Amino acid sequence: MKKQLLTLLMLALSLATFAQRGYYTHEYRDRKLVKVSKSWLASGDWRNGFTKARPHYSVNATEFYEQYKKNPAQWQALFRWLAETDLLAIPAGRHPIEGTSLVASVEDSQNGPLEKRNSESHYHHIDFQYVVKGVERFGIIDHITSKPKDKYKPDVIHYHYDPGLVRFYDSRPDEFFIFFPCDWHIAKVNNDGDDQNIRVIVIKVDYID
Repeated sequence: MKKQLLTLLMLALSLATFAQRGYYTHEYRDRKLVKVSKSWLASGDWRNGFTKARPHYSVNATEFYEQYKKNPAQWQALFRWLAETDLLAIPAGRHPIEGTSLVASVEDSQNGPLEKRNSESHYHHIDFQYVVKGVERFGIIDHITSKPKDKYKPDVIHYHYDPGLVRFYDSRPDEFFIFFPCDWHIAKVNNDGDDQNIRVIVIKVDYID
């Protein structure tokens, strides 16, 4: 009985902590796995020749590590394509990545006001996003206070969220972002500068359960 009460107390404390600071990405309790993941990320073993940018600090290192192990062919092809492609000269549009089912979307676009941008997440795909020109602002929304505002289809769902709890990050050409299914995000939000024009590379990688 004491053990059950202790377990319930720890669960209640965990929920209270999440409520206070929000829940923005999947949190792993296996400390050894988290340590191994961070070491792997820092080692650059995943790069496959790609040295133009590093992961933004918000990228979930353990999710990246786990997904890379489950699906190395797609990740290796993704980074090889990025390394070998002139990302500023390639025409805008959809570009199949040879030997895979992956497609790189090259988008010349603009940021916009937060209230005009949709929040979203995906169940079956991972969003790899790399701004190669300009500054794109991303928002990450809290799970606890956010609610779906429509039905999930075909692989996207949007949310009602509290703007005051959004975590904002600016994406520049020396960093890339990866949004896993647990990363509910908003893309192309106005930055603090005068220039809102961007070129961004978006590649959707299969999410493996």
